[in-house]
Parts: sequence; C-alpha cells; structure tokens
Amino acid sequence: MAFDDVPEFIGKLHGREATAALALEFLILTAARSGEVLGARWAEFDLEAKVWVIPAARMKAGCEHRVPLSSRALAIVEAAAKDRTGEFVFAGQKAGKPLSGMAMEMVLRRMKVDGVTVHGFRSTFRDWCGETTSFPREIAEAALAHVAGDATERAYRRGDALEKRRGLMDAWVSFCEPKESANVITIARRV
Repeated sequence: MAFDDVPEFIGKLHGREATAALALEFLILTAARSGEVLGARWAEFDLEAKVWVIPAARMKAGCEHRVPLSSRALAIVEAAAKDRTGEFVFAGQKAGKPLSGMAMEMVLRRMKVDGVTVHGFRSTFRDWCGETTSFPREIAEAALAHVAGDATERAYRRGDALEKRRGLMDAWVSFCEPKESANVITIARRV
C-alpha cells in the first residue's frame, strides 16, 4: 500500500470490531512481522516503559528486539487487555492459541483491499521513512529489526537506538492517524 493511503485505511480499520483488525493496526504501527504480532505474549510487554521486547527465539534474525510503543500502539495493547483470555495479546478463538496466521489477511479481503499484503506494510513503512523523513537509514532498518551494516560495523555497534527509534515510531503513528475528524472520534470511543 502506498504510504499516503495508510491514514485512510487505518480510519476504515477503526470501524471494525474484530481482534484481527486491532492486530493489523498494531502490526502497521509497530512495523512488525505478522508472526511477531500473532505470537505476542503479555509477558513481553512493559507498559510503564512503553516497550515490547520480542525474545530472540521469535525473531527472524535470532536476536532480541525491543519495540518502542507509541501512544496508539499502547492503547491497542490496553484495549486487548480488557478481553484478556490467556497468554496471547491477540488471542484466537481456540483457548490458549493466538489468532490464526490468516486472520489479518482476511481483514484485508473482507475490506476488499486488493494488491496489498500484510507483510507489505513493512515496505510501506520503509518507503515512508526514506521518502518523507530525515531519520538515518540505520534507525529505519533497526525499527524493522533488519541486520544492517557489515560484520565490522555490527561488532562495534552494541546499542539498539531505542529512543531514536521511539521518535521515528511516534512520527510514523502521527502520520498514520486518520485525517478525518469522524475517524478520530471513533478511535477515542473505541480504545
């Protein structure tokens, strides 16, 4: 999806009550992979610090990934907590199981959004970063949990630039906020 279309799309997501719609919005706002979102467990969240810590075992690169949570991403997690039924933030219909791997894809189908994939929102985020912001490339790549730089650079870079990434993610969420006032009112009532 072109990044300019994301605010309108998220506005439409707000009209849906399904857990899968919340999960999809959370995925978009955190630039996370679908498996990371579907497998998100309550124990991974520090709501006071506004951080989601995805364990290395659940990450593609095999390294722990800290995700700074924007106010809207945090609100989604808090809304999901009201219906908490087990260890998964986005619980499926079967007890003790997360949403299915197709749940977010089905949201797109039901909304009749053609030519868009769930994973493609990561590319949308990256395009937005590169084309509209002045955030350094390495911060955008770190937000996507990509391994960036050569072996020497990675050996010397020990931090994860969490606070710089927090600024990036806050800017992304601000950009993604639906522009129509009617949608903003829906968001306030829903969360």
